[in-house]
Amino acid sequence: MAAPPVRPRNDPGQYDDLADQWWSGRGGLAALSWIAAARMRHIPPAKKPGSPLLDMACGGGLLAPYLKGSGYRHIGVDQSPTATAIARDHCIEAARADVRQLPFRDQAFDVVVAGEVLEHVPDLAAVVGEACRVLRPGGTLVVDTIAATWFGRFTAITVAERLPAGPPKRLHDGALFVDRRRLVEIADRHGVHLTLNGLRPSAVDYVWWSLGRKAEVRMLSTPLTASLFQAVGTKRG
Repeated sequence: MAAPPVRPRNDPGQYDDLADQWWSGRGGLAALSWIAAARMRHIPPAKKPGSPLLDMACGGGLLAPYLKGSGYRHIGVDQSPTATAIARDHCIEAARADVRQLPFRDQAFDVVVAGEVLEHVPDLAAVVGEACRVLRPGGTLVVDTIAATWFGRFTAITVAERLPAGPPKRLHDGALFVDRRRLVEIADRHGVHLTLNGLRPSAVDYVWWSLGRKAEVRMLSTPLTASLFQAVGTKRG
């Protein structure tokens, strides 16, 4: 198998290079599935069958197994045609779209999730604004991303890029990591008050996963939000 090309940091083409690993469980995108499981903990029960949920930057659709049987209509958008095709194979209504300009009317969704995308976008305000715009009053916004701190850059780039299941080398650009206070302020301007909590992998699970004795790693909540963190909020009426 030919080695993937060396791309600039934060080049979205890296996801296309690794398209065959979206669902492998052992490849370079394995941790994204673990984080998707943690994201699901903050998604409330569907208000009715077919309640619309928007999965921003859905990638290969890793949230799909956790939403199965939940009652939600799972709608995803991603800029990659490769990723959206894979997501559709996993029963997601996925289409290509720019998360800075979503092709949906105002207040169209009961839940909006933005998983592992905000640390890749140069215009944080535009993407958060769009997420809030398409969210209904009383709806839930769930975000996970990486904090713009020295610790966030150290753990997500210096350390994680050298570990099994860590992000592929050069996937992240630390200059785009998310200022937590600014994220909260932007969302609040759009009617969503966010509460933050940190995430970290279970060390015990990770050891067993590394030895091939465990299929996935639990992501545990922590008060420390200086690296990987979640932000959850409800849109005011």
